[in-house]
Amino acid sequence: MVHQSQDQGQQQGQMPSAQQFGAHELLDADEAIGTLVGGIEHYSLYDEFVQDKRLKTILQRQKGALIQLYNTILDTLKSGQDPAVKTQTYMMEQQNTQTTFGMQPGTPTTPAQSSSEFNDECISSAMITQLKAIASDFTLAALEATHPVLRRIFADSVPNIIEMGYEVFLYQNEKQYYEVPQLAQQDMQAIIQSYAQAPNQMPH
Repeated sequence: MVHQSQDQGQQQGQMPSAQQFGAHELLDADEAIGTLVGGIEHYSLYDEFVQDKRLKTILQRQKGALIQLYNTILDTLKSGQDPAVKTQTYMMEQQNTQTTFGMQPGTPTTPAQSSSEFNDECISSAMITQLKAIASDFTLAALEATHPVLRRIFADSVPNIIEMGYEVFLYQNEKQYYEVPQLAQQDMQAIIQSYAQAPNQMPH
């Protein structure tokens, strides 16, 4: 029955879903999905160690969005068609987007040696690390994809992962877990002023 169904699909000009992907694209998709799975699993691990209620809320909202994204990708990967649940838009709940700049003297830190040493600074930093890896692998997968739907899912998901990373960054910055150094004012201005607008060559 399977062979008959595939033959019918080929007669109608439709490839079986397993034959709709190129080798390079499938390998990069596999890598990206594996990184996403790793992120979800790490979030599950971190959940029981989070102390701050707001960080726990962020973690659980992001984990839910990542799981839905995983299911959306898997749907298209297996069917070769549009997913039943389209790519969702992730919007952070953080209202204050003001970054605090500057460095403060602090106590040197060392890597945690056991789970009993996990704290919210450690966990939020690990969350950002997972999100950076996902965003990077998704970008590569989108650039290598030949299947239009799979490419679009990866491409549309990158802004969502960036939004999640920004949400965690703002939390960390507010808690002074993530400090942002600045260049001297004259150096910043030298870089900013080193560029000028290019003439617009777009046809009217």
